[in-house]
Amino acid sequence: MVLSMERWVGKVAVVTGASVGIGAAIAEALVAAGLNVVGLARRKEKIEELSQKLSNKKGKLYSLKCDVTKEQEILNAFQWIEENVGHPQILINNAGILQKNTITDGDTAAWKKVFDVNVFGLLIASREIIRILKKNNLPGHIVNINSIAGHIPLNFPVINVYPASKYAVTCITDYTSKELLFEKINNIKVTSVSPGGVETEIFSAGALDKPPSHFPQLQSEEVADAVLYVLSTSQNVQINELTIKPLFEAF
Repeated sequence: MVLSMERWVGKVAVVTGASVGIGAAIAEALVAAGLNVVGLARRKEKIEELSQKLSNKKGKLYSLKCDVTKEQEILNAFQWIEENVGHPQILINNAGILQKNTITDGDTAAWKKVFDVNVFGLLIASREIIRILKKNNLPGHIVNINSIAGHIPLNFPVINVYPASKYAVTCITDYTSKELLFEKINNIKVTSVSPGGVETEIFSAGALDKPPSHFPQLQSEEVADAVLYVLSTSQNVQINELTIKPLFEAF
């Protein structure tokens, strides 16, 4: 199998949650590979800082403010991208959150927020890029940043509905591919990339304690490498699921 990003050079990619962590690392890797990347996040200024850092790279990074819990902002983002950058052909559904909460005595708003970001934002963005790809008869690739929590039940009760949201991502990834196959659309690929523990802001942002220092963790750049590997496969190759874990992770 020949791995190459050449066919994506100059093409448009969208990365949600691109301000920090995995999303920022993926955006940086794609720009270095020669793509025009639109980073979506609520903290637009973070993406602008990264864009300046990457100004001498082969591709270009655009920043766009977008809260993926708000459907209209996602719709506006894709409209802006088409009008100002070009037809997007790659979507990295990276935006995701944890919320410190419980199921037995939980806060309803916190449950909803997790699903709004991790599931509904992903669904809406996927729908929009598929509409664009179908309308313009373009090849494309959707990569859903999942988690090992979307495949096995982790013994961390305080993350409550986070695994349920990621199990949903596993199922959505599979059924998106099945729907495309049913419609006889063979030029759009869909992949789930499921990391184990990654050193990011997700724990602190969700008011959770960081994992202990002896807990093995991946770096965001290593997840970005996995995403580029998936995108580098030939059009004939479909990777449904790629799991990447730090060495000696116990799960």
